Amino acid sequence: MKSIDALPDAGISGDRKGRKASKETRQQQLIEATIDSLAKRGYAETTLANVADGAGLSRGIVNFHFESKERLLIATLQFMADEYAGHWMGAYEKAGPSPAARLWALVAADFDRKLTTRRKLAAWCAFWGEAKSRPTYQALCGARDARYQQLFEDLVTALKEEGGYSFEPQATTLALCATLEGLWWRLMMNDGLTREAAHAAAVEFLVGLFPRHMTREGPDPT
Repeated sequence: MKSIDALPDAGISGDRKGRKASKETRQQQLIEATIDSLAKRGYAETTLANVADGAGLSRGIVNFHFESKERLLIATLQFMADEYAGHWMGAYEKAGPSPAARLWALVAADFDRKLTTRRKLAAWCAFWGEAKSRPTYQALCGARDARYQQLFEDLVTALKEEGGYSFEPQATTLALCATLEGLWWRLMMNDGLTREAAHAAAVEFLVGLFPRHMTREGPDPT
């Protein structure tokens, strides 16, 4: 995505502010239309032309903001990765200091309605299918996954120490993250699994791992 310089408000005319806002609005329109196209057509069949049509904008506007399909797709993946990271970090921070409450909040965030719409799940699936052969996609997704998994491992380790559990934290974290990813894949496949049922399955896994900290209703306050 072309960078837009963040200038201080002082000294910027109202007209220039309006132009900047318009560029940001147009870029977001095109990103949302790209998500729609990925969900409807898949990666290979998504073109700048159908993205422009979906956004109700001209092909020239797409070229002005992103120059190529690859730049548009990278910007879309960056937006989705940032949205996902911001969502789970927000849930983590709101949960308070308890490791159990924080882990519960992270798992619940993975199945939040905002993130698990059919269109966004389908778009993630399209990107993941291309990630193996595209280093830029690997870097964007890999960095997010590494931060996410490390945070999980820190919480799992803290719960082991609190509860006197006998499991190995790194292996347990891997199993938990793999379970969450597997449930996301099931949701992406649209095979009848609901968001609520997927969340309930993840909760069952937490209760089994941390019986002194988790109940089906939430983290045990005692």
